Amino acid sequence: MRQVSVLGNMSPFFHQDNPYHMNSSSCRSAQTRPAVFSVTSSAHPLTIIALLGTLIWGGCSKPPQEPAPASSRSETHLTFDIRGEVVGVDLERRILLVHHEEIPNYMPAMTMEFKIGEADITSFQEGQKLSAKMIDEKNGDFLLEGIRILDTAKDSIVSAAARDLKEDTHIRGKNAFREVGETAPRFALFNQDGAVVNFDQLRGKQVVLNFIFTRCPVATMCPAATERMARLQRLVKERGVSDVHLVSISLDPTYDTPPVLKAYAANRGIETTNFSFLTGPESAVRDLLTQFGVIAERGDNIWKHSLATLLIDRTGKIVHRVDGSTWDPSDFLLRLESSGSQGAVSSQP
Repeated sequence: MRQVSVLGNMSPFFHQDNPYHMNSSSCRSAQTRPAVFSVTSSAHPLTIIALLGTLIWGGCSKPPQEPAPASSRSETHLTFDIRGEVVGVDLERRILLVHHEEIPNYMPAMTMEFKIGEADITSFQEGQKLSAKMIDEKNGDFLLEGIRILDTAKDSIVSAAARDLKEDTHIRGKNAFREVGETAPRFALFNQDGAVVNFDQLRGKQVVLNFIFTRCPVATMCPAATERMARLQRLVKERGVSDVHLVSISLDPTYDTPPVLKAYAANRGIETTNFSFLTGPESAVRDLLTQFGVIAERGDNIWKHSLATLLIDRTGKIVHRVDGSTWDPSDFLLRLESSGSQGAVSSQP
């Protein structure tokens, strides 16, 4: 038998017969101290430390302690980087039940309900290990942003590729930018499903590539670029051009994790069999921006950036480039149908 701390009244989370999840009333008003229950270790793979729905830890703890430094602060929210394991998924409510590690001087290890913002709820399943930014919304709710599903094998592949790309960018120095006629840089990133996409996998296909970010508020920038990529995808399908793969790399990888990118594609009705939305380590994205000649500067919840759409042939060579978001999908279709003919750099065909 193990002793665990449980806060709140015992009420079911997903099933009436689930004895291990409790939703709490507001701890600010209740000022409830943790009760100690005994639970057999075989009852659940995790040691349930505390289960709650609307917990504000400050009202439920021992005498107040100075909180650990938050990863960022605003006027209304505290945020902390956390790691944990998914122990439940509520599809209807779009809620994750996560057992997270201790947040020193702020919150002990416990199991909590979390909102997931714009992430796709179907990306999650019980047993997944994750890292995320936890946001205390100060109303009894906790939000997770930047949720990453941890997978040692996949993470090792992507990290190794990021190191190689960093070295390549350093070696190229002031010549890091790759002109039309040069071979595109090698990279490995995660797609919207969390699978690793290695650029070498795309050899033998014609690739149309650009950079976007999902929170872009300017209709003539990323939204317009994505709409044109989707239109090109439809044209390619209608004309039966089968060896084409479209790629959009997020220039905001901290927020645009695979579950967010999956929701972004689904909300726009984009078929992802031949259209990959990619994300990965911040360093890898910055190096790709440098080598592909795209400018991006971080602002307040926004990226100030340029746009470019590139056509890469079956051998991995950059054969055409258009800067801006007003490129013509029909022009790219003609180039794709002509099977990789080379074009010149231009701001508009």
